[in-house]
Amino acid sequence: MSFITAFKKEWLEQRRTKKLLVGVIVLTLFGMTSPLLAKFTPQLLSVIPGASAVAGLIPQPTINDAIAQYIKNTMQFAILLALLFGMGSVASEKEKGTAALVLSKPMPRSSFLLAKFAAQGLTFLLSITAAGIACYYYTYALFGALDPLNWLALNGLLLFYTLIYVAITLFFSALVRMQYLAIGGSFGVLILLGILSSIPGWVNYLPDGLVSNAALLANGLTVAGWQSLWVSLAILLAALTAACLVFRRQEI
Repeated sequence: MSFITAFKKEWLEQRRTKKLLVGVIVLTLFGMTSPLLAKFTPQLLSVIPGASAVAGLIPQPTINDAIAQYIKNTMQFAILLALLFGMGSVASEKEKGTAALVLSKPMPRSSFLLAKFAAQGLTFLLSITAAGIACYYYTYALFGALDPLNWLALNGLLLFYTLIYVAITLFFSALVRMQYLAIGGSFGVLILLGILSSIPGWVNYLPDGLVSNAALLANGLTVAGWQSLWVSLAILLAALTAACLVFRRQEI
């Protein structure tokens, strides 16, 4: 019951602070423009003085280009929003003293944290769903039909990828008292995982492998393995568990 109460508070906070609105608008905008960019980039380059030669070297855009553009844009901006939305979720409440006020009531600290994760997760679920619908529509109009199940799987993996960084940012926000340190720590983990993923063969065992698998599914190709899914799930659960353990031992 305490979790439901905390979740209602956090979900109201997501709407009051316009995080839900910002997430839906930003990701839907990039969902719409991704197939448009893929389709019309050669034409745009052809009218720019001095760029017509480059435009001639670009092959005719295909539906795969629209998918790749969507994955790149959604991945970049969803992660950026996850870091920005989550950096002050706990740190700012500790700094302002509101966390102590909420926790003075009979509410477990784990419920306090997990409700924040669930509310942010719902924000990104709705945002990525809106982005996926917008991109599907424009891709269908410009390039042709996509397989609905593969498209659903692609967006599910992108959502899961985003939730990993929601959990990591929540951990750092619970660990420190300044939200800028929280986003700094989360961004450091993002850079570290990106570096590790660049090592040949490692991407199959790291969260970036989810993005690779999403692209394969959307293009109707077979995924070789799901090691990245299980490693990513372990990272997400470890981040949430560590956040609860750290926060439980803190004096608010």
